Amino acid sequence: MDSIGVGIVGTGYAAKVRAETFHGDRRSHLVAMAGRNLEKTQELVAPYGAIALTDWHALVTHPSVDLVVIATINRDHGTIARAALEAHKHVVLEYPLALTVAEAESLLELAASKQRLLHVEHIELLSGIHGAIAQSLPEIGTPFYVRYTDLTAKRPAPDRWSYHNDLFGFPFVGALSRIHRLTNLFGSVAHVSCESRFWGDGLPGQAFTTCIASAQLKFTNGLIADVVYGKGEALWSDERVLLIHGEQGAIQIAGEVGTLILADQERSLDLGSRRGLFAKDTAMVLDALTLGQPLYVTPQESLYALRVAEAIRCASETGRVVSVD
Repeated sequence: MDSIGVGIVGTGYAAKVRAETFHGDRRSHLVAMAGRNLEKTQELVAPYGAIALTDWHALVTHPSVDLVVIATINRDHGTIARAALEAHKHVVLEYPLALTVAEAESLLELAASKQRLLHVEHIELLSGIHGAIAQSLPEIGTPFYVRYTDLTAKRPAPDRWSYHNDLFGFPFVGALSRIHRLTNLFGSVAHVSCESRFWGDGLPGQAFTTCIASAQLKFTNGLIADVVYGKGEALWSDERVLLIHGEQGAIQIAGEVGTLILADQERSLDLGSRRGLFAKDTAMVLDALTLGQPLYVTPQESLYALRVAEAIRCASETGRVVSVD
């Protein structure tokens, strides 16, 4: 291909980093960026000589755009991805691919029929944390129990789209990376259960001030995982802990500190840096488009994680144990 023309929907952190990375790579150039605030968007694209738009429809149909990057509110991911694929564009988007499994499956089918790249970013899989866990798993023997907690205290609750269920999705759908990390490490899930609670309603069109969701996953290999996700003003301290118990030891990730715990020793894990992951993902997308190199994650893997998350949502709504398949 000649230099790949890129259009980016969104003006947040991920969009900024991707714009900078595409501009700095001779294989690509930024054509346009779409955002709700025209003045802010114009400021972002000025260094790249790109077009600032407020309408993403104009971006996905622009004749000079070959690749559409979607970095906006979760609710719109599926709609924009569909429009871009229908316009014969390659698509990269932040997780989740869509808020429902049915829509996600339809998008995979559409991408295949159009012979276009559909890549759902999951930079956590590129992180030093995930790499250290995967490398250390053989040392702890057969894993049998995982506790994964991600709580964020925010007081007052921010006035952001991520505190709207209809924009963000059910907690484990919007925060799909927590589920995807586990399915990447431990494989398929047999069944799930879940309890959740929202403060401030959280009804369609209304914001919540706090959410908490606690799910239990039973993997087909027998492993049990307790996963807790929450954020908002009713929480009083942050907690980010991933603890994996194996028959010969354990792996603990507490914030940015990793520890391998064995019978006769404890050893610190090198978790590397979280910086540069969006740029790394972007460079790998260009490698896939220009060199045909496989990406580090497939959309089918992301779809499976979404299927697990949707089962968790169903379990929360019904109070029942739900089979993933």
